[in-house]
Amino acid sequence: MKWNSIRTKLIVFMLLATILPIVVTMFITYSYTTQSLRTRVAQEDANLLYQGGRNLSRLLDDLNRSSSSIYGISNLLQAGYEDPQSNSQVYAVLSGISRSVPDVFQVYLYENLSRKATLVTLNTPQRNYNIAPFVDSVGNSQHSVWVQESHMSHAYGLTSIQPRYPSEPVFTLHRKIERVPSSAIIGYLAIDVKLSALSSIVDQLYEQNREKIYILDDKGNMVYTDDQNMLGQPLREQWYAEQIARSPNSSGNFEQDGNIFAYQRISSLATHWTLVKQVPVSYLTLEANRAAFINILVLAVSLIIIVAATVIISLRITAPIKRLGRYMDQIQSGNLNVDIQPAGQDEIGAVMLRFRGMMDTINNLILREYRLELANKTNQLKAMQAQINPHFLNNTLQIIGTLALELNVPRIYALLSALAKMMHYSMHYEDKHVTLRDELEHVKAYIELQKERFENRFIFRYDVEERLLDLPMPKMILQPIVENYFKHGLERSAVNGEIILLASAMAEGGVRITVQNNGNKIPEARLLQLQWELAQWPPPGSHPLDTGQNAKWPSIGLANVLARLKLFSGDTASLSIGNLHPAGVKITLHIAEKDITESEDH
Repeated sequence: MKWNSIRTKLIVFMLLATILPIVVTMFITYSYTTQSLRTRVAQEDANLLYQGGRNLSRLLDDLNRSSSSIYGISNLLQAGYEDPQSNSQVYAVLSGISRSVPDVFQVYLYENLSRKATLVTLNTPQRNYNIAPFVDSVGNSQHSVWVQESHMSHAYGLTSIQPRYPSEPVFTLHRKIERVPSSAIIGYLAIDVKLSALSSIVDQLYEQNREKIYILDDKGNMVYTDDQNMLGQPLREQWYAEQIARSPNSSGNFEQDGNIFAYQRISSLATHWTLVKQVPVSYLTLEANRAAFINILVLAVSLIIIVAATVIISLRITAPIKRLGRYMDQIQSGNLNVDIQPAGQDEIGAVMLRFRGMMDTINNLILREYRLELANKTNQLKAMQAQINPHFLNNTLQIIGTLALELNVPRIYALLSALAKMMHYSMHYEDKHVTLRDELEHVKAYIELQKERFENRFIFRYDVEERLLDLPMPKMILQPIVENYFKHGLERSAVNGEIILLASAMAEGGVRITVQNNGNKIPEARLLQLQWELAQWPPPGSHPLDTGQNAKWPSIGLANVLARLKLFSGDTASLSIGNLHPAGVKITLHIAEKDITESEDH
């Protein structure tokens, strides 16, 4: 072989670049692998415990959010009650809390005013009267919400629970129910959660039978461990007292007594837990020995394969390069239809495939441009045809309206004109924006049709500042809001219905548009759901308050209005909804003022 050839240089270079590192690696594999395993285990444990801590914090936060739903019946707790409907409402809330978080064992509620205690165990309710609150629920914590360490579940002083469920190891979230906005306590809530809620999280953080994991509270008591006999007991290990209890850090790791320890502190609500993982060094050494042996074996086999592959590749790599040079010579001579054959699956083969694709692109460019032009013409023809039917119907309505005037039936003409206006307004899809004046005229036409339908059993009033009539806004924003009144708010027997539309400039900037009526109120649970959905737009999922009983109040229309407002004027746009007293619903839009030229740019 000649030294100046690529083939010779490639063989020598590849052999030196592979043999020398492999030989050196075989001497340092064991020590390096041992140290790297320890470092990797420490890093992985830190990441695992951090994620586990976040999952535990999320569990506690979910419990806290679920417990706060008790304020939905705070009016009953403050006033006292003793009727089946109120009892059913209280049970529904407690049952909802017990289902909101997996592994909830039971929920306890005590009402100070009526001295009444309710316990829902696995969806089985029990109620006792004229008893004192359970001492654990009252507690001595200065916080309104706190978590009690692990213990065996009990009946909270209630008797005759049927059926009796066996005790379970649980931890408990306690909440003092306060009379908002004061801090007066009107009751106590306790949620017992089975330790399976913790095990479902921590079981993913360690290898059982080889490693250990603990959850400790701020007093060093066991919240969770594999040994149930230690639940609620203090951990009296020297490594905990010296390295973790005294450490000011939120996380860390250390080696002591033949073990590697990693810990992560968790702070949520008034709870301060510490997640600790214990890994024996002997277990790591065993894995290191096994990994070192496997690495040496793999490296030896790899060396043989690399040597053989280097020789083969060096021999084959030059042939495709020469073939590619011949293809280039033919193309340079003017033959653009060269049959370029692939040279394999490696990089040179990929270059040939790209080269062939480039030539195909050049040869087909004129044909593709012709097809694109033909498709554009076809699409334009279809678009023109799609406008024929709506325009024909709109013209027909105008003809019928003219005939109504000739026959001296002006009311029919007015209704047809209103319908024609609405159709004409909704046919112009190419409009990038409309004005508040356009939206108002569209609403007037819609109201005109509804007056005929409901026999003038309502009135429509509006008050819009003159300078705001040219305000640019998305199309079809106001009419869906007004339409909600006729779908849900207007009583069939009412004769004094009223719709009011107001638009005014705000001092802090922007425009406020309000649509309100005196129809039916939105049920409270559905109103809370609507407000939550609008605040969380785009919706992340179903809301816990949705019981399926108010499906006649769809929120998709309002969400669609809010979505288009935000797309038009940014996140400053908002939509709010609320009930009026004694009757009616009020919907308020906030829109940033924009010039027409600005809206066209968007």
